Order: sequence, then C-alpha cells, then structure tokens
Amino acid sequence: MITPFGHLTYCSNIHPGEKWADHFKALRDTLPYIKGQLAPDQPFGLGLRVANEASIELTRPEVLLEFKNWLDENDIYVFVINGFPYGGFHNVVVKDNVHTPDWTTTDRLEYTIRLFNILAELLPEGMHGGVSTPPLSYRLWWKSDADKYQATREATHHVLQLLDELIDIENETGKYLHLDIEPEPDGLLDNISDFITWYNQTLLPEGTIYLSEKHGFEPSEARGLILRHIQLCYDICHAAVGYEDPAELVEDLNANGIKVGRIQVSSALKVNFSSEKEIKLKAIETFDEPVYLHQVVARNADHSFIHYPDLNEALADWKENQEEWRVHFHVPLFIDSYGVLDSTQGDIVKTLALHCENPFSSYLEVETYTWGVLPEDMQKPIGESIVREIEWVKKILNHE
Repeated sequence: MITPFGHLTYCSNIHPGEKWADHFKALRDTLPYIKGQLAPDQPFGLGLRVANEASIELTRPEVLLEFKNWLDENDIYVFVINGFPYGGFHNVVVKDNVHTPDWTTTDRLEYTIRLFNILAELLPEGMHGGVSTPPLSYRLWWKSDADKYQATREATHHVLQLLDELIDIENETGKYLHLDIEPEPDGLLDNISDFITWYNQTLLPEGTIYLSEKHGFEPSEARGLILRHIQLCYDICHAAVGYEDPAELVEDLNANGIKVGRIQVSSALKVNFSSEKEIKLKAIETFDEPVYLHQVVARNADHSFIHYPDLNEALADWKENQEEWRVHFHVPLFIDSYGVLDSTQGDIVKTLALHCENPFSSYLEVETYTWGVLPEDMQKPIGESIVREIEWVKKILNHE
C-alpha cells in the first residue's frame, strides 16, 4: 500500500510451496482478506516470493497472463520479488541450503534473470522494481581466505552478468530494475559494513572495467550504472544481529552513494544475561528448531564478539562472560519481549525514525516468515498475523 514514507507490503515467503500452483493458491486464499483489512479502497502492493520451480512455470505466457489478470481484478500490484530462497522454504530442513545455489553458480544467475523478466512484466508503469538475493554465498562453505576470495570473485562476475541483463531490460522496455543484495550473518557479506566494503573494493572497480571493456562505457558512466542497478536489501533483523548502528549505516550508505532497494522490516531475538541467566537459557532453548539457521552473535564483557552458526551451538558453548546474545530468528514485529527474552524491536523503531526524517528507500517490506516454527502459544492465523504486523509498522511510521 502507499504511505507517505513509501510503498509498504509484506513478503509472501511466509507461504509454503515450490510450484506456482501452490504459490497462487496461497495468494488467492490470503491476499483478499489482507487487502480488505488494510487497503479496501486503494491498491495493495505485494512482495512476491517465487521459488525456482514456480519461476519456470510463471514464465509461460498463459500462466503469467492469468496471474496479471487476477492482480488487476483484485487491485493488487507487484513491485518487489524475494529471490533469496531458491527451493523449499517451509516444511523442509532449510538451514544453510537457503544459500543454495549461490552466486558462484550459473543456476543462481539464471534463476534471478527469470525473476527479473517476470517482474518486468508485472511492474506498474512509473515504478522501479527490485529482486532480493543472498549475500553472494555462505561463508562457512569456504575454508580458507583464498577460497573466500575466489568465491567472491566468481560471484561478483555473475552479478555483473546480471547487470548486463538489467541494462538491456531498461533499454528495451523502459523498466528500471535493481538487484537488492541482502547481507546475512555468516554470508560472504556478513553485514552491511561488509557489503559497503565489497561494493567499493570489488564490485565498483571490477564492474567499471567489465562495462568499459564489454560495452565501451566511460568509467563514470559504468560507475553510475552499477550504483543504479546493484542496491542493498536492508534487513533490520540482520543488521541488529550484527550489532550495527542504524544511524551509522545510513550515513555510510549515503556517503558512498549506495541505494537501498528496500527496507525489510524484521525483528530478531535478544537475550540480556545480566540477570536470570539459567532461566533465560531455558527460554531461548525453546526457539531451537530444525528448519532454519538461527545464527547467534554473542557480545562478551570486554565487547568482543563470538559468532555461532546456529542456536544449538551457542547453547552448547554459553559462557559466564557473555553479556548478550542476538539471535537470527524473525519474531513478530509488534512484540517487544517474550517473557524473560527481548527482541530487537528497538532497532526497527530507530531505523524507521531515520527513514521518516530522511527517506532512504521507496519500499518497505515486512519479512516475518517463521510463524510455523514459533512456539505454539505465539502462532496465529496467517492473514491475521500479517495484518497485525503491517498495522504496527504503520503506527510507527505515523508516530502513533
């Protein structure tokens, strides 16, 4: 939906399924209720998730036309696509497979190109559109610094091949599209600071040479095209898990001219071990589930950090000198505490306050996808849950 602070939506990765028929059924079953509650008299935007198998089906002209007609009939528009999870994302063990295939492969490149071709067909006139994507690869797959360096180079080359496609799409159709790269704990781009460093030290210099040699662009023109089409997906949960300060991040992004394709409004779990340590360990243990990665960043008393690939490893290694944990678990936005546990809701409030003061993206996307693996007492009907999330964000934006 349209707000004074940009288009606000939710990401449909909340719905299970890999086939287009499953995606479409979930949207038909849920979206009319959500729109009726939130935007009955205005168009409602959707952050669409399309799995790889579904993307192949959706490229068939008759299938895409059916979907476009349904969107028009229901006054719904698509302007962003979530291209992070390639395959199954619910009811299967996801863990680090969420990064598979990564950007070192042509499978990831081809899938992402398909998503952009779909988005070019769906995007309303006068809007730009983005596809979110993983942070190049999963860092723990690469054992040495040399391996990580090589993986980063290969991934960057494929990102630049995608850039060619985005330039061509805009030249041929007039549709302005951008890749929104999403840093995540234990990604090759672990956090937004890593993303900025990669952008300046690898993407821009290699991209400038690539575009100059392949197309004859002047360096300044090549740089402008990279900054236009390769952007950041700012996931508030991920930044909070990395203890990144929102004000510093926004300042650094602005100083480097890097655009934010979308803000993903999401919240993580936070454990303050200043009191009731054993009780809190028991409480956080209930969130240790087998489907998703729940990376933990522990802050020690000396302000050093320990990174754990998953919650079970953090639980097994807990130490008395650990003052706080940030846990990558996308909990509901509108709840600031879970008994003795806290959330990083405060980081959402800070980030959105910065955005309201000086908007740094046109798009805001609620991305709470863990409803199905939350403790039972926190689970609610999906439609109702999404409505509550978006209404809470609207109140924060409106300073209510």
